[in-house]
Amino acid sequence: MAATDFKDYYAILGVSKKASADEIKRSFRKLARKYHPDVNPNNKKAEAKFKEVSEAYEVLSDKDKRKKYDQFGQYWQQAGRAGGASGGYGGAAGAPGGFDFGAYGSFDDFINELLGRMGGGGGASSGFGNAGRYQQRPSGSAGFNTGGFGNGFGFDGRAAGTGNSTRPSSGRSAFDQEANLKLSMGEAFHGTQKRFTIGSESVTVRIPAGVKPGSKIRLKGKGGVNPQTRQRGDVYLTVELLPHNFFQLEGEKLVCEVPITPDEAVLGAKVSVPTPDSKVTVNIPAGIKSGQTLRLRGKGWPNKKGTDRGDQMVKVVITPPKDLSAQEKSLYEQIRASRTADPRAAIASIKL
Repeated sequence: MAATDFKDYYAILGVSKKASADEIKRSFRKLARKYHPDVNPNNKKAEAKFKEVSEAYEVLSDKDKRKKYDQFGQYWQQAGRAGGASGGYGGAAGAPGGFDFGAYGSFDDFINELLGRMGGGGGASSGFGNAGRYQQRPSGSAGFNTGGFGNGFGFDGRAAGTGNSTRPSSGRSAFDQEANLKLSMGEAFHGTQKRFTIGSESVTVRIPAGVKPGSKIRLKGKGGVNPQTRQRGDVYLTVELLPHNFFQLEGEKLVCEVPITPDEAVLGAKVSVPTPDSKVTVNIPAGIKSGQTLRLRGKGWPNKKGTDRGDQMVKVVITPPKDLSAQEKSLYEQIRASRTADPRAAIASIKL
């Protein structure tokens, strides 16, 4: 680098010469997001600025290079070569700043390699956060393409590990990705198959019967590509259940509400109650209260192995009729007139 080409890397990153490694990293991430070519398409100035801040970060994030830069200033590279160092900053040849953007399929591919090879560590889970992730777009009726910006069908892809080639403590790869998979209650109960498009590849995924919210389905070798080894991480699909107009899943229990009439509550009755795959007749005991719950054993959600089913809980709700015939109204008035029990007797003397 000629003396006239000297660049103040601290000024480029907007940090002081005493800035810590974390401060330098945070500043770089902010500027990388601001000037990245994906965010500024066809903007040569932004691309040049991006390469400049990348160059500055590569030098200042390396302890040895930063030490030489601080000691020798504009002649730091010559000093490095004199001492046997390779000099300059690494990267793909053919682009100013050592970065060939055409070699990367997405911003995450670039940032993971950049931070990993510079010793900068952390990717999305290490502080880069949501600003550094890219969302996965659906392709076809129920697919998603990695790369680009956008969202649909409940998929929100994001890197699951750190920005280097090691595995975090969770056991996930730095190039694993996560996405949300939304299923109807019927699909989750019975099991189903979903077909996705990941890049140019079509993938069919079998969803086992009885899958629950929060369950994770692993697509091995379908995640992000490690730009150094070209090996792919995995995709983890996290199950979400869409609301149903009758059933709700609460933990291990399948829950529903069944309305009954006042006379059924007083006299008892037999009522038909839907279960996920049939209807059953339930005995309503005389004198039941609104809100009481009845248990239907073995009629609920399948277990993980699909060999057994949990219980279905039926919450009884006493529902008075809105429109009464003249005869019904007359009979209710007779009941009121002849009623001897006072349901509020126990609370008559309550006060603070």
